[in-house]
Amino acid sequence: MRVLVLGIGNVMFGDEGVGVHIVNALSRSYAFTCDKHSIEFVDGGTLAIALTPIISSFDYLIVVDCISADDSDVGDVYFFDIDNMPKKIRWDGSAHEVEMLQTLELMALCGDRPNGKILGIIPSRVEPTTFELSKEVQKGALIAEKTILSHLSELGFVCEKIGNFSVLDMANEYASKGLK
Repeated sequence: MRVLVLGIGNVMFGDEGVGVHIVNALSRSYAFTCDKHSIEFVDGGTLAIALTPIISSFDYLIVVDCISADDSDVGDVYFFDIDNMPKKIRWDGSAHEVEMLQTLELMALCGDRPNGKILGIIPSRVEPTTFELSKEVQKGALIAEKTILSHLSELGFVCEKIGNFSVLDMANEYASKGLK
């Protein structure tokens, strides 16, 4: 089985880029091995619908993105099956041109969407352009990392720590590249 861990978000709007930062931190902090499956980590940015050919080429998908949810706080983490999204979850108010949820729904209608999971973090909404991440999202990212590693272990992957990169490291890296 080919597994895709897809980070979604706009890194220029602080917490909104957390999905991208989590995926980049995981891919640089761990080596993943498995006899049965292969894995790829992709920074999907805000491409959404343009990602359909990439997503459809995989057998299993883990989307990492910011979400909205009723009765939730900044930094709360949700992990659920793509086909069983809790009613309290929404993907609204993000800086994506086309929402990832819409892309996944269209792919399902066409029969091209792989099965999988969604890991969502509640962001603080940031109006001005910034690479800064809220303390709450940084704490939530630690929970998200443990959740993804646990799920990948359940799928049969051995996750070996090879580095120590955080979401804050990833955000600072984007900022230092002059993307201010």
